[in-house]
Parts: sequence; C-alpha cells; structure tokens
Amino acid sequence: MATTVKSPTVMLFHKYASSPPSTLFTFFLTPNSLFKHSLSLSSSNALYSTRTISISSASASASASTTELPRRLRRQKLREVPEDDAISTLNERIHREHGKREATRKPSNMDREEANKYIQLVKEQQQRGLNKLKGERQTKHSADGNITSFSYTLDPYTLQPGDYVVHKKVGIGRFVGIKYDTPKDSNVSIEYVFIEYADGMAKLPVKQSARFLYRYNLPNENKKPQALSKLRDTSSWEKRRVKGKVAVQKMVVDLMELYLHRLKQRRPPYTRNPAMDDFASHFPYEPTPDQKQAFIDVEKDLMEKENPMDRLICGDVGFGKTEVAIRAMFCVVLAGKQAMVLAPTIVLAKQHFNVISERFSEYPNIKVGLLSRFQTKSEKEEHLHMIKHGHLDIIVGTHSLLGSRVVYNNLGLLVVDEEQRFGVKQKERIASFKTSVDVLTLSATPIPRTLYLALTGFRDASLISTPPPERVPIKTHLSAFSEEKVTSAIKYELDRGGQVFYVLPRIKGLEEVMEFLEKEFPDIDIAIAHGKLHSRQLEETMEKFSGGEIKILISTNIVESGLDIQNANTIIVQDVQHFGVAQLYQLRGRVGRADMEAHAHLFYPDKSLLSNQARERLVALEECGDLGQGFHLAERDMAIRGFGNIFGEQQTGDVGNVGIDLFFEMLFESLSKVEEHRVIAVPYQSVQLDMNINSHLPSEYINYLENPMEVINEAEKAAEKDIWNLMQFTENLRRMYGKEPYSMEILLKKLYVKRMAADLGITRIYAAGKMVGMETNMTTNAFKLITDSMESDIHRNSLAFEDGQIKAELLLELPREQLLNWIFQCLAELYASLPALIKY
Repeated sequence: MATTVKSPTVMLFHKYASSPPSTLFTFFLTPNSLFKHSLSLSSSNALYSTRTISISSASASASASTTELPRRLRRQKLREVPEDDAISTLNERIHREHGKREATRKPSNMDREEANKYIQLVKEQQQRGLNKLKGERQTKHSADGNITSFSYTLDPYTLQPGDYVVHKKVGIGRFVGIKYDTPKDSNVSIEYVFIEYADGMAKLPVKQSARFLYRYNLPNENKKPQALSKLRDTSSWEKRRVKGKVAVQKMVVDLMELYLHRLKQRRPPYTRNPAMDDFASHFPYEPTPDQKQAFIDVEKDLMEKENPMDRLICGDVGFGKTEVAIRAMFCVVLAGKQAMVLAPTIVLAKQHFNVISERFSEYPNIKVGLLSRFQTKSEKEEHLHMIKHGHLDIIVGTHSLLGSRVVYNNLGLLVVDEEQRFGVKQKERIASFKTSVDVLTLSATPIPRTLYLALTGFRDASLISTPPPERVPIKTHLSAFSEEKVTSAIKYELDRGGQVFYVLPRIKGLEEVMEFLEKEFPDIDIAIAHGKLHSRQLEETMEKFSGGEIKILISTNIVESGLDIQNANTIIVQDVQHFGVAQLYQLRGRVGRADMEAHAHLFYPDKSLLSNQARERLVALEECGDLGQGFHLAERDMAIRGFGNIFGEQQTGDVGNVGIDLFFEMLFESLSKVEEHRVIAVPYQSVQLDMNINSHLPSEYINYLENPMEVINEAEKAAEKDIWNLMQFTENLRRMYGKEPYSMEILLKKLYVKRMAADLGITRIYAAGKMVGMETNMTTNAFKLITDSMESDIHRNSLAFEDGQIKAELLLELPREQLLNWIFQCLAELYASLPALIKY
C-alpha cells in the first residue's frame, strides 16, 4: 500500500492491521527519532489483529513458561513493579477486603425487580426473627406493626460499681454509683448515675440514663476496654462509633448476600417415595413430639421448597437428632444423590458410620463409606474413586471430606455435626456448600452465631427439647478440687458396675492423673486418649472403652462430641475454668445415655482464681441441669459472653470499639434499613469518562508485546467483565512483560476508573476547572456510609454529595494525567467501602 509523504511526519498503516481504515493506528516518525516511533492509544475500542497474544484471565495461564514469551523479552531483563505502585496497591486491597466473600461467591445476575423481591423476603425473615426476640428488649413498631428499632439500653439499677458502660454520645466510662444530688436550678434532689471518664466525672439523671447508656460487655474473659473516653474530646469516640457502625453494616451485607444467593439457587423439590414410610417404621423408638415436628420440618424443606435447605436441628444429647438426619439422607439417596456427614473428630465419625450403617443394613443397594486417617493409602484412594464415580451414597468423615481431593459425583445433602468444633477455614468451606446443596446442622449447644442466625430468621431451626421417656437428668456437682472427692466419685461408679470419663483441658497432666489413679485403683484397667496419639492406638483405646474392657478413660476433650457409651455414667472434669459452656455441656452429655442416674463432677482449683465470667458460666451450667436445656444454655452463654463469636474473631475488635450492646443495636437498625445502603451497578460501557487523555506507547514496549492491538483489546474485554478479570489481566501482563511504561499505566488506570465507577453506580466523570463531578445513582445514606468507612481523610474531606452527584473541589486545576491519578485514588477509596453495601 502506497504512502504519501507530506512532511517529516509520516502516516502509515500498522503492519498487523487487517481491518478497514477506521481501525488504523497512527505512528509518528520524526527526523530526530526516525526509529523511535510510538503508538497512539486514544481509540482502543476498535482494534483488531490477525495474530493473537492472549493475556485475559480466561485464556492466559499465570504459570506461562518462558518458551511462550517473545524472544526479545527473553533477552531483556523484566522491569520490576515498585512497591508503591498504585495499581498493585489497589489489587492487593481488593483481594484483602473483598476477596473472602466475592472470590468464593460469584455475584448473582439479578435485575432490579428481582432484587427488590428478594430483599423484601429477607426483611420478612428478619421481622420473624425480631418478633421472636421482641419480648426480651425494648422495641419500636411502625404503623404496620413491624419492628423499626431494637433497643439494647440498660436499666441503671442493675449495674455494679466498676462495670463499664457506653454513653452513645460520649463513649466508654466506668460506672461509679447512683446517688441523689440537687440540680443548680432546683431545690429538689434527684437520682443521678455517676460515671468516671478519662478526664473527669460525669453525672446523668437516672431517667435519661435509660435512653443513653449501654453495657460495654466486651466478648472475652477480660472485660476491660483499652481506655476510657474523654468528656472534653469526643472526636476519638465518634471515630470508634463510626468504625463499629461500618463493621456492623459489612456483616449485615455478608449475611444478606449469602441469604439472597441461597434464595436465588433452585433445585427441584424431592418427590415423596412410599419407601420412606417403610424406612421410618423401622425406627426402634417412639419419636417424641418435638422429634416428630423436626421430621415434618425437614420433609417440607426437601419436598415443598425449591431453595436449598439450611436448617439447624438443636436437640440435647441422645434426643434423636441423628434420626432426623438419617431420614433426610434416605430421601436424598432415593433421588440418586449423595449425602455427606461431617463430624469434628474421627471417633465421632466412626460412631456415626456405625449407627448409619446399622440403620441402612436392610437396604443393601445403599452404600455407606467412612473416610478417615485410620485408613491405609490404598483404602483412601479406593474410597475417593468410589465417591467420584457415585459408588458410595453416604460418605462419613471429618474435615478431610472438605478437601480438594474429594470430588463428589452428585452431592445433594450435607449433614454437619457440632459445627462449633470446626476451624475458620472449614466453616468457610461449609458455608460455600450452603448455596448449592441442602444442609442440616446438628448441635446440642449451638455456637452463638448459629443460634443468633436462627433467632433472627436467616436460618430455619427445629428445637428438640422433649427428652425420651426413659432418660433421667444428670446430677451436676460443682466444687473445688480434692483427691478425696475424685476417688469417692470413681469408687461409687465402679461399685455399681459402670465406667468413668476423666477429662482435662490439656495433654499435659494426663500422665500425672494416670499415676494417681493407678495407685488408688491398682486392679482397674485405665487408659489415656488424646488427639496426638497414633490413629490406630486411639481407635483401639476407644473400641476397648466402648466394649467395657477399659473402666476409666483419661482424656482431653476429644471425647466431647457425640460418643454414645451406655455404661459410662460418671464424668469428672478437672480445671473447668479452661472450658467454654458449650464444651462443658457436651462433656456432661457423655453420660446419662441410659436409664441409670448419671453424675458430672466439675472441679475448679480455687474460686478466687476464677474470673467473673468463668464463675457465671459454671452457675449457668448448674442451673441448667434439667434435660433439654442445651438451647436455653446457649442463650445464657450468649448473654455471658456478649454474643462473643457471632461474627467471627475478626469482628471482636470492632465490637470492642463500642461495646456489645450498642453494636447489636446498630445491627438491628442496619437490618431494618438495609435497602438504604444499596448500590446499583451500571453497565461498564455506559460509563462516560469525559477526559481527553491520549497515551502513546514507546516502540520498545510495542516490540515486546509483538501484538499490542490484541493486548489492548483483551484489557478492555477484561474491564468490561468485572474487576477480578481486570486485576487478573493486569497481574498476568506484568508477570509476562514486567512493569509497563507510564503511558500503558495511564491506559490501565482509565480502565480501572471506568470499572470501579460502573460498580459504584457512577455513570459519568467529568472535570470543570478545579471541580471534579461524578454522576451516580447512589443514595445520600449510601454515600455517607461510604465516606464514613474511607481510610483517607484527604479524599473523605474533599467529597460532597448533592443532586445525585459526588463532587470534589480541588485546591488547583491539575494537568490531565495528574487529575486521572487523583480520580483513580479517590475511586479506589470509594471502592474499598463496597463490602458494606448491598450490590443489587
């Protein structure tokens, strides 16, 4: 093709161009730099090429070998990305702050009408939960009867001197007492609440205190806050309060999105099979009324609803939770799907396997398997093969069932026993199952998070509190430790032909107890069990104890969950102050499984060494001695620990900022106003960036890329998909070609700006002199929440919201590229707040 030379500047087609003239690139060649040409990137949307070099997340591998890289690149040293690089910093921040939720849960493609319908469903669930709790706290109702706020303010007369309290406007102080005092403008004495702060004493009329004061109640053993607030400077308290509010909002959004995602999922309801009635008739016991209701609840979940089941079955030890799960398994397996039973310990998994195998013994076509560390490598491989190809219908095991090597053929049901015993990573993996398969959670004492979600309507719960007719309550004895009491308790049980559990909090100390008991009972078989024993040795020990050969088992809390040994009716727990209420309740439940009266002896070293919370826990355990008290005990435990682990360990610091009662008042307020904190994303292509910035790639980088047009097209496509594809594109590009030149960085920043703007509901970004404007669909409340949670004071203080626009007044008019950098940083700050917003 001919070219026409009109001046020292030459116009020509790029060597890769195979498209019409509208897709031409312009190269600028000058006499001074005839070979140092540059590529104009002002119209990157319409670039095509016959050759390809794919960097997109869909087609580029992060581990591309060096043989796939251009030859020129292999001869050059890659430029390293500096530590303070703005794009890398943003990528890391998004991975850190958004990744946990969004990397495992792809956003649902909901239209606005659908989203409104689902949010209304969630609000109805919340109202049902709030109605369950409305008798326990002060509530306010709207005209339609719905609860609009949920007050956690306290009665000042219940406070003890030294208790820490929170004033909504001032902050954290220490309660001194209630005394009469005379106001300056009156002769009548009234009662005041006196509160000590870091810089002085404050007094508040008792009548007002009921509206403004909250218990601090930090959820751990040490109730003391880091510092008292200042009366004369409330700015630091305001920052803490805002931080707590943002933390609440993030958790509400997390719950909402999980719940909305589950509602979005569909699976055909299971059909009722006549074989189910025959299977139920083989249950050897008469079901209790509560157990019958649990059967009905689960049947409705499976056969009448199209959403995956997420039900908590809360029942005391031995009250029949397992049978509820077994009937659900039967229903699922009849439909050709698999069921997984997840237990916290291999000992409990083995027991579940035995019970389930026996229950399905009359159905030879239903195959039950156990995956455990007790198996040889070849046995494990065989089981993994059978699970993958659908030759096992019910798989029982520990957290190894959640591993990447376990591939299910057609998983339909997950049964989780004692969820509180699993670690954070396992709980996150369990949560990921809940959006796609039916889930039953079994627990005698639910963790506070589980119980709380059940109470507030995010989860369905069935409570089995009716004991079987033959069960006798366990007698609980709480006292200071003495060798005489221990010997007496063991002798009593052995004399009536029974067996004894002896539990300590740590492995250290087991041998010492063993030596003591061998001296006291030289003719009795005694053994030790803990999690660090060789698997075969542990299995043999538990089998011998279960069979009655071993009379006294000294162990850690490995025996806490689910063990069913009918002849063991005395348990001794030493150093109870190191156990939580749920653990103690479960340990106590190891005995009393038969019709014989059982005894639980709880020993502490010296009451003077116990914290207030430890003493309260023990009193709660004694008071809940009746059968079926596990659910109520969990409520007591939540009150004692201040709902300590409801949102996981990472939120404990946020709770500590404002105190637990104010934190939860914020929670219910956030639940009731969730639609006000909503951002509706806009299509990427609809975002207008009214800034005329043209980048020019240097020739050396063009030669490195070999096919720059395709690379730029891939970048645009990645940005159009979502932020994760754009991040992965950028990271892969840098991995293959090193740090891009400044002109390419500008291009990438333009793509990031448009992508972040689209996700934030921003349709247009423009600049007029020193003013930057962003047109958006977000509400005033959403903007306020975003700015409250921004880390950068510079950007937060420069932003204002009016007439559907976010505006910023800069100190001076910036050059275009510097202005783009400022907008990039500003949007990065705004984007970091997205986890606190509903994005439908």
